[in-house]
Amino acid sequence: MTMLDEVKAHFRAREGYWFVPKWFGFGATPVTWQGWAVMLGFLAALVATTRLMPVGVPRIVAYVALIAAFGVVAANKTGLRWRWGNREDR
Repeated sequence: MTMLDEVKAHFRAREGYWFVPKWFGFGATPVTWQGWAVMLGFLAALVATTRLMPVGVPRIVAYVALIAAFGVVAANKTGLRWRWGNREDR
């Protein structure tokens, strides 16, 4: 299998998943329309929070809640864990 084939295979989400895990470290990339919709909704919510919430603790609490909610969705739709880039991790 060539490196290009490995990259193409990596960016195919498993059945029922919206994101693929990164090869190195901890993280996920959206690869389905559902994953991109969640990502865009998250970014829109961050922008709305920045524009509409008062500066200070309320805004920070809103940020933490949004990031936590997005993290839960991404983790449930990825199979998220720390990866070292090994072939068995792909």
